[in-house]
Amino acid sequence: MKANFNRTDRVADHIQKNLAVLVQRELKDPRLGMITINEAKVSRDLAYADVYFTVFPDSQDKLTEQLLNNSASYLRKHLASMLNTRTTPRLRFHYDRSLVDGARISAAIKATSVKGVAEPTDDKN
Repeated sequence: MKANFNRTDRVADHIQKNLAVLVQRELKDPRLGMITINEAKVSRDLAYADVYFTVFPDSQDKLTEQLLNNSASYLRKHLASMLNTRTTPRLRFHYDRSLVDGARISAAIKATSVKGVAEPTDDKN
């Protein structure tokens, strides 16, 4: 029987939790907004970790992605002391657009339902 929660998933979970703390406590760049680490995906050989984040305000997504990727080696060094692995994955940061896209889709659906689509009435006449 295959385990539902394999090693790469556990390492990814640890990376996500520890990076969330590290980004808030260790990075002192005033250009960084409020960053949330949404997910980490680790390669099978634990060589790379793709880290997905959101930032507020979302207009700073490109700048924040660049700043995080520039500080990836610094974060990796601190992360290495927290993980119990032989090697620490190289970090690659990506802006997670799913929240922005979800809000845009919700607004479009709401606008459509308000504009022209009447809700059915419960008349039994």
